[in-house]
Amino acid sequence: MKAAFHTLGCKVNQYDTQAIRELMVQAGYTPVSFQEDADVYVINTCTVTGTGDRKSLQLARRIRREHPSAVLVLCGCLAQKQGEKLLPEADLILGTQYRGRIVELLRQYMEHRIPICAVSPLLPGMPFEPLYISEVSGHTRAAVKIQEGCNNHCTYCIIPSVRGPIRSRPLADLKAEVHRLRDAGFKEIVLTGIHLASYGKDLAGSQLSLLDAIEAVHAVDGVERIRLGSLEPVVASDSFCRALGSLPKVCPQFHLALQSGSDTVLARMKRRYNTTQYLAAAERLRSVFPLAALTTDILTGFPGETEQEYQETRDFIEKIGYARIHVFPYSPREDTPAAAMPGQLPPDLKERRARELIALGRHVARKYLEGWLHRETMLLPEEKINGCWEGFTPEYIRVTLSPEAVCESGKAVKVRLTGFTPEGMSAVRVP
Repeated sequence: MKAAFHTLGCKVNQYDTQAIRELMVQAGYTPVSFQEDADVYVINTCTVTGTGDRKSLQLARRIRREHPSAVLVLCGCLAQKQGEKLLPEADLILGTQYRGRIVELLRQYMEHRIPICAVSPLLPGMPFEPLYISEVSGHTRAAVKIQEGCNNHCTYCIIPSVRGPIRSRPLADLKAEVHRLRDAGFKEIVLTGIHLASYGKDLAGSQLSLLDAIEAVHAVDGVERIRLGSLEPVVASDSFCRALGSLPKVCPQFHLALQSGSDTVLARMKRRYNTTQYLAAAERLRSVFPLAALTTDILTGFPGETEQEYQETRDFIEKIGYARIHVFPYSPREDTPAAAMPGQLPPDLKERRARELIALGRHVARKYLEGWLHRETMLLPEEKINGCWEGFTPEYIRVTLSPEAVCESGKAVKVRLTGFTPEGMSAVRVP
């Protein structure tokens, strides 16, 4: 039987989809493109924003319309949130807890042709769901999920209700997966999770922290780079930053979650830091990694966001000097405190502010890249596009090499950055 897969949302979702794909391949399914005819379509949904909801449902309805005889599986965050409400759209609903049972549940559905909703409450003390990957097509790097869930309950965020409380991957399990990926040829490991800074806090009798997970991966021979997923600034203490500086495989690119550059908005969001603390975290990282690329997420149009608060965010973005920002207009999420707050802003104002911040993000990103012009760095080539090798630096700058450069995928080379491209920078190989 043929199976097709599509992922909406974050890197954690991408990891979960790959794990589901491998389980189905092991059970005899043949993976095909999502554009092809298949017997089973698996959509890993997103519900972080209203856009995620809309895209997930639109895709499900399109598959129903174009492939009425196929089995449709909806899994992930929207599936966890809506559960049985999605049964008219799909044959099998898997939330964020039973994805590892997809083969068994598919077999059950095909035998009886009775729709199944495998969604249960996400309770404290539940274990980390054992999902595994051993390959990722098309890249020299692989994401590894080391943590699930979040306990913070920011006022705008639905994630704790659809991902559950924090759960950490056992360290031995993490090491085993990284060894498998190393053996499959991957040179770069991206550690990802819903709230990475919480790693280890739920493991009874354990003193493990995120740093322990990083050091465990660092000790694996053959892994050349370690990249970290989204971090909250509170994790970037002096000791944490110094420890990272002693680990040469750690990439100097850090996604420090901001959301707003206004302290009053951060307080309404119930974020656990202010801009002074955030700036100090950025400075600590740059004291160890002077050319570090800092990236972030910005949520604009939060309830009650005034023009002054919006301007404070603009000013703070320029002050930090990000290498990249991702901007989202605020989208009310059902049953979150922010959805009931006064001062909900009109959609056109939120969209305008988002457009302006996206433009500002392009401006600060260009300034960051200008600081790399004529510098030398290491590049991990990934693929050849239009006759030129492309890949990423440790700072996650996308680089296009000159046509005459001879490289091998996954084999690092020294380059000198010579100019700018629409997606990053151009370079020549240095002997």
